Amino acid sequence: MRHGPSLSPRGVKRAAYGLVERVPTRSVRYTRAMQSKADTVERYLAELPDDRRAALQAVREVILANLDKGYAECMNYGMIGYVIPHSIYPPGYHCNPKLPLPMAGLASQKNYMSLYLITVYGEGTEGETWFRKAWAKSGKKLDMGKCCIRFKRVEDLALDVIGQAIRRVPVKTFIEYYERALLPHSKGARAKAGGSAAVAKPKPKARAAAGGSGSASKGTRAKKKPAGRAAGRAGTARARSR
Repeated sequence: MRHGPSLSPRGVKRAAYGLVERVPTRSVRYTRAMQSKADTVERYLAELPDDRRAALQAVREVILANLDKGYAECMNYGMIGYVIPHSIYPPGYHCNPKLPLPMAGLASQKNYMSLYLITVYGEGTEGETWFRKAWAKSGKKLDMGKCCIRFKRVEDLALDVIGQAIRRVPVKTFIEYYERALLPHSKGARAKAGGSAAVAKPKPKARAAAGGSGSASKGTRAKKKPAGRAAGRAGTARARSR
């Protein structure tokens, strides 16, 4: 039985490829740094220097050899992406539903190359803990950010660990973790999924009307008191006249 990683809510929302900015709305927006305009993986690789092409191709072969059949390789956000296509997951990526749901990415950056694995994002999560322990056993030095493994040579990588990280998260498992982490924390996604509506709060006008009604009754009682006293004085005057 395969066990997928535990993804935190922030993990899925902010980890995709690691190329994100923090914005007040707490949504995810991708930066445009080092994005290629190539429309196919082959053309992307052809643009690279020989050494980088060979390194990325080696990592790519490991990913493809361990990738669940439901995933697809394509150009996504200007890099090589491994995604769940709309034919399998119609909602797409919540930040841009026109794009497929991303799981991993492979890119050549200015000063290094990067492998992005959403499935190992989140300090202390099962996926991140497993990945770090498995990498440590390889004896290789890990240069890792939130979900970005940085490397300058393919020899820097524990390719067998990367293969395991890809293999242990089939499509069904990734979708389940993605939805479990995202839907309770995304208003837009929750609305599309038919999430329960929030309990309506009393309208200010209703409270004002209720308060006005109370004030009116107090005013009515206040007006009755002078009338009562006037009636008493009239009665006393009649008694004296008799």
